[in-house]
Amino acid sequence: MSELKVLVVEDEPTLARLLSYNLTLEGYETTVVDHGTQGLQMALHRKFDLIILDIMLPGMNGFEVLSKARQAGVRTPVIILTARNAEEEVVQGLKYGADDYITKPFGVAELLARVGAVLRRTSNDAPANAMDEEGDDKVIVLGDLRIYPEKYEVTLHRDLIPLRPKEFEVLLYLVQRPGTVITRDDLMNAVWGFDYIGGQRTVDVHVSSLRKKLEMNQQSVQIDSIRGVGYKLVVQKKQTV
Repeated sequence: MSELKVLVVEDEPTLARLLSYNLTLEGYETTVVDHGTQGLQMALHRKFDLIILDIMLPGMNGFEVLSKARQAGVRTPVIILTARNAEEEVVQGLKYGADDYITKPFGVAELLARVGAVLRRTSNDAPANAMDEEGDDKVIVLGDLRIYPEKYEVTLHRDLIPLRPKEFEVLLYLVQRPGTVITRDDLMNAVWGFDYIGGQRTVDVHVSSLRKKLEMNQQSVQIDSIRGVGYKLVVQKKQTV
């Protein structure tokens, strides 16, 4: 089995060496760059299994790198490096499409745990060309939504909704339990796994993004927040005249 490839985009030399050394020691093939623009070009034109991305970078900050990569269709899982007590960085990074985050300073054990957890979670994600596959007859229909579980594809009024893999998995979990209140812990365990180290804020950010995408120009399906508990998918019955 070939080594998993990790791209590290970090401009602080000591931290970059620490990341490279420990990842290589763990068996990963590691590439390190120290500039945001270079990091984006690497992400766009080379295949990696994981990207570790600092927020504060010369040339182009981590948010820009992440946003442009996702817009270009790069689905490689990304772990962002954030400053201590910088919750706004975490939230913004998750909104742009990060899969997890590590708060600096961090220990080697935490780094390797998060890297391993993200790679395990994303190993079962749909391949990048899943939407090109034909013959998928497994369709879930809810109001104006059509959900294709094997394609990781959702359409609304026959228009494709661009969902990130974890957003799709959240939706699929809720869709399979319409009208049932799902706790944040249940969602986290089902979508991110029992070994996920992040907090419930990750769930809230993904649900918020998913809700905005689903509720545009349609009223038949919505995600309700149940204060202090979690979420519930509600399918509105069509009114008859």
